[in-house]
Amino acid sequence: MPPAIPRCFALVPCAGVGARSGAALPKQYVPLAGRAMVAHTLAALQAVPRLAATLVVLAPDDTLFDTSVPGFVDARGWVARCGGATRAASVTNGLAELAARGADAGDWVLVHDAARCLLRPAWVDRLIDACWHDDIGGLLALPLADTLKQAANGARVAATLPRGDKWAAQTPQMFRLGPLRRALADAGDAVTDEASAIEHLGHAPLLVPGSLENFKVTNPDDFDLAQRLLGSPATS
Repeated sequence: MPPAIPRCFALVPCAGVGARSGAALPKQYVPLAGRAMVAHTLAALQAVPRLAATLVVLAPDDTLFDTSVPGFVDARGWVARCGGATRAASVTNGLAELAARGADAGDWVLVHDAARCLLRPAWVDRLIDACWHDDIGGLLALPLADTLKQAANGARVAATLPRGDKWAAQTPQMFRLGPLRRALADAGDAVTDEASAIEHLGHAPLLVPGSLENFKVTNPDDFDLAQRLLGSPATS
């Protein structure tokens, strides 16, 4: 029999508390433009027809998701309350859940930050197109435009670094389920993104140009910017 055509799944780790945001509740549930931040994120992913399903990984004691994203759970919207103490642990547990739900080792998994709520379906399609025939997979990222400074004691410049080969990593990050599970098991919980785990195995993920608007809402000022952008007409 010919090999099965791989499927694409999205995985959204959504078990964090967003300590740097200054918000009174986990930042993924802060209202932006009339609905929770994560609701914007998931709406963009569910608008990508090539995603067979989107799995959201929640903390075991999460009580906010169901009311923040009503109607999400269906044939293409999955939830698992198996989040861990770190992003890597949540992704690892989510990959195990995808496998338990029938995803194969050769299927693609696109891991996306819940707090990158300005995601557009066209960017996801761009990543899928770029990685579909790649042996490793890749991630959305942006070449650095600003001069890059290395700090000394947190408040003084120690050095100016060359920026010509520097990129800022974004998400989604797209890798096959089997290799990504092995990579995370080998790299441990310290890695902060999936590409780092794949790199730890000696592989070089593909860099796919993203968008400046695909930023991660992290600090208090980011909420105001996201609110303004979500109120603007979307273009691809």
